[in-house]
Amino acid sequence: MDLEQKIEQKKAVIGVVGLGYVGLPLLIEFANEGVKTIGFDIDQAKVDALSKGKSYIKHIASDRIDDIRTRHGAEFTSDFARTAEADVLLLALPTPLDEHREPDLSYIINTGNTLKNYLRIGQLVVLESSTWPGTTSEVLAPILEESGLTEGKDFFVAFSPEREDPNNPKYTIRNIPKVVGADDVYARDCSVALYSIITTPVAVSSTRVAESAKLLENIFRSVNIALVNEMKVILDRMGIDVWEVIEAASTKPFGYMPFYPGPGLGGHCIPIDPFYLTWKAREFEMPTRFIELAGEVNTNMPYWVVTKTMDVLNTHQKSVNGSRILILGVAYKKDIDDMRETPALRLIEILREKGAHLDYYDPYISKLPATRKYQYDMSSIELSAETVKSYDAIIVVTDHTDVDYKLIQDHAKVIIDTRNVYGGNGHNVIKA
Repeated sequence: MDLEQKIEQKKAVIGVVGLGYVGLPLLIEFANEGVKTIGFDIDQAKVDALSKGKSYIKHIASDRIDDIRTRHGAEFTSDFARTAEADVLLLALPTPLDEHREPDLSYIINTGNTLKNYLRIGQLVVLESSTWPGTTSEVLAPILEESGLTEGKDFFVAFSPEREDPNNPKYTIRNIPKVVGADDVYARDCSVALYSIITTPVAVSSTRVAESAKLLENIFRSVNIALVNEMKVILDRMGIDVWEVIEAASTKPFGYMPFYPGPGLGGHCIPIDPFYLTWKAREFEMPTRFIELAGEVNTNMPYWVVTKTMDVLNTHQKSVNGSRILILGVAYKKDIDDMRETPALRLIEILREKGAHLDYYDPYISKLPATRKYQYDMSSIELSAETVKSYDAIIVVTDHTDVDYKLIQDHAKVIIDTRNVYGGNGHNVIKA
């Protein structure tokens, strides 16, 4: 039985490499379809938790993990020799930027160098990580070929960009179409058969097309968010509420799509993906002025929020130096525990540099984890009337639903609202 038939009959073993916000949901969906699954991660703590049926991601309940483990036989391991057991390997790996804001493919390269030691004839390897056009064919495939096997003959590669939106109740893996690209017909057919098990695949002609599609999706969002962020700054100077303007413009039933301003970009895609294309474009001597300008606007938003905070403190005859400031919400978006690229950390850094004393409150993040850039030893405070009163300013960074905003407004000296939580209502609320 060839690979395509094994996949169609759900007899193929699927290995998912990287059990984070993308890989773990993917594994769950395949396991729930009765497909044999093995999850791989270098983090032994994650493997141990999953092997006991415990989740470490807020919006993924532990009983879902326990169910696929006990009822469907899902396994979790840090032993990458077992990747040889899988017929298909899905790579859900981080693709961050380095300190020079250039693509960091170290996770892909290191994983490829590990997999090549166990690669066998007939396997399909699908990369899901956002990256520049050509990564699958120019970086991953050649590393795997160091195994002595030939891509397109002995093993196959494809690219299918993740479209995971953590904790989105409306759009999940099941109802989000999955772009699939491969550079040979058989790999594409196998990949289409694979993703047909859990969603609707959209086949494209090559890995480069699929890689480019993912970048376009997120560059589109980055540019439009930059537009409303710039509008926010302009309209604020004019004394006009950008949120009211957006609401009015949104009544147009065609030719307009609402985007919303904020304290800066967060998440694993929008702050990063555009720079993967700008980097690759240099190889072809192509400028990317539009994309880079959007990145500049969005990157400057934390500074603008700090300036607004300083202005507000000045009206209360307070300097930011020595002020006690509470950051309300540190996740990159509401109602999740994901801190990837959150602007909250940049705000903390800037305000600390100016002499402010910082605390934070987030109902989903009890302690700030170490990141590649920041290592803050901070834990979430207990929110109460007394603690709220003790701060000179409170900055709403993440608009979690599970927060007592009335308690905060009733007792705060001043609130800098970057998410329009209060709609501008209240003598102590300043929009930023």
